[in-house]
Amino acid sequence: MQFYLPIAEMPVDPFVIMTMGAAVGFLSGMFGVGGGFLMTPLLIFYGIPPAIAVGTETTQIVASSVSGVTAHLKRKTVDFQMGGFLVLGGSVGSFIGVMIFRALSATGQIDLMISLSYVIFLGAIGGLMLLESTRALIRARDTRPRPRKRRSPTWLAAMPFAMRFRSSQLYISPLAPIMFGFFGGLMAAIMGVGGGFIMVPVMLYILNMPTNVVVGTSLFQIVFVTALTTILHAAANQTVDIALGLLLMVGGVIGAQLGARAGIKLRAEHLRALLALIVLAVCARLLIGLALPPSSPFTVHGVS
Repeated sequence: MQFYLPIAEMPVDPFVIMTMGAAVGFLSGMFGVGGGFLMTPLLIFYGIPPAIAVGTETTQIVASSVSGVTAHLKRKTVDFQMGGFLVLGGSVGSFIGVMIFRALSATGQIDLMISLSYVIFLGAIGGLMLLESTRALIRARDTRPRPRKRRSPTWLAAMPFAMRFRSSQLYISPLAPIMFGFFGGLMAAIMGVGGGFIMVPVMLYILNMPTNVVVGTSLFQIVFVTALTTILHAAANQTVDIALGLLLMVGGVIGAQLGARAGIKLRAEHLRALLALIVLAVCARLLIGLALPPSSPFTVHGVS
């Protein structure tokens, strides 16, 4: 059975799309990440135009993040003050990112830009994750107690306009979360990702936020930034295919529930190592696609 996507202007098998959504949802539930950085490349591999894949995937991220942040609101593990500054920076970043996306679309370079961004970004993140998880596995064999030392960078302490964030127990400049939020919004607009797998480490190891409020605050800002990104993409670029988004959501919800149960049975170090290998595999597939010549090359001749 074929299902026609009105914006992508192509027929798809709805069961394949829902299976892809379920697979990424399973990984999202298992690893605690949004999954946009995996879903967008998979849609491209399936044949969905990259611009449509980026614009549509943000709809699934919004839905999954709303579900996640609701649970954290009940537990009161969301720093609204910190989240507000992250949303402020992310909103500016998403607006600029959508404008860059529109400009590249007009020149016909957006597909190449998306693929190159994923190759560079996933390669760097996957490599760092694999290195960190390998070190964690090695440290796990050493039973000697080790004191944990977490120091904020000197440049963070030197930033002006410092203020108190009571829920996060921090006294830092709001310029820092605005800056990181801007980067997250830029990624959401250009790459179709929520950015949680970047923002969470930033909150933990750079901003030094308490672990109990990190995930909830990250999901809080993702909801608003990706929702804004979806609206901007739909209005400025017409790249949001709601039919495709609904199919992804159905599969993602089912997969996330199964993944959350499976993740409980694995050690954190093993989970991070497995996720790193998956990220590097997707990066390699994108790199091969860029290196190979097109199956149907063509040339454009000028009219004299």
